[in-house]
Amino acid sequence: MENGIDYTQDNIRAVDAKFEAQKIAFAPLSFQAMRALLELGILRKVSGAGERGLSRQEISSEVGVPLYGVGVLVEIALGLKVLRLQTAGSREDERFVLGKTGWFLLEDDMTRVNFNFVNDVCYKGAFDIAESVRTGKPCGLSVFGEQWKTIYEALSSLPEKVKKSWFDFDHFYSDMAFPDALPLVFAGKPYRLFDIGGNTAKWAIRCCAYNPDVHITIIDLPGQTAVAEKNAAAAGFAGRIDLYPCDVLDAGMNFPSGADAVWMSQFLDCFSLDDVSRILEKTGRAAGPQTDIWILEPLWDMQRFEASAYSLQAISLYFTCMANGKSKMYRFAELNNAVERAGFELKTAHHNLGSNSYSLLLYRKR
Repeated sequence: MENGIDYTQDNIRAVDAKFEAQKIAFAPLSFQAMRALLELGILRKVSGAGERGLSRQEISSEVGVPLYGVGVLVEIALGLKVLRLQTAGSREDERFVLGKTGWFLLEDDMTRVNFNFVNDVCYKGAFDIAESVRTGKPCGLSVFGEQWKTIYEALSSLPEKVKKSWFDFDHFYSDMAFPDALPLVFAGKPYRLFDIGGNTAKWAIRCCAYNPDVHITIIDLPGQTAVAEKNAAAAGFAGRIDLYPCDVLDAGMNFPSGADAVWMSQFLDCFSLDDVSRILEKTGRAAGPQTDIWILEPLWDMQRFEASAYSLQAISLYFTCMANGKSKMYRFAELNNAVERAGFELKTAHHNLGSNSYSLLLYRKR
């Protein structure tokens, strides 16, 4: 059992299990059908009709899609509980109303971010999951080009729509925990804070807005630090945010020293456990005995809701086929063990931060 979610039981009825199996079997088709319902404006039109609902003919007329196309889409939407029938009778009398699941597809930010990320970033590459598992390489990344070993090298060169969906996804989750994390991190009054894997400078900018004295160094790949530099300047914090471009796994490059606190937000899940230990060993060589090492991660066994744990388990597949072929969303114990192997001791663990149940872990050198 993980955090109240019991994975040791299999109490589902056989008839329901068979239905779940059919959902999996047809998942690629149903996913793309839902994308069509969204992109063609059908769900939005049905939602706007409220409890009155819309007939097939009305939907066809309002969105300019032939009756046949409307029919196949609304019928699979019934099966997925995305739509429901307001009136049942002859085909001509049927009126379609937005279901609860359909509301979440339309209005829920998390669902929108996940949906666009899967469609734009992962969908085509997911076909190569088996090969990725076999080789330990992100074989699906080849849909965007053969020249990259990881998606992080490719980010600045990805198509704009893909890039937007990636960054929307990346920022959506960790950003929600920032308001809870800021007072915890700044209780120690850090003057110099190193943001390892700082990406586009979102956390650095939030820190500078929160505390007028802090100075941030963002440590990340050159492509990311170039974007971070522009964003820091646009936010008016160019004088307090500087950049240290590097590959964190480059054994020949050390991190700068002198930090009062080190921050890693949704960063270590981008690496294998062995690499996590290597990054923390390098961090340890640059840190002092009183340096706070803060790690913010969504740990799948620390989630309040089964849907959240499932989402994180599914996100691991993105790392497998698209990102690097060897990292994942971790459990608390496996991540903690990898950090402790690098010479650190866990001082405090704050779980369930933000609406997405992030864990904020504080370490010090042993």
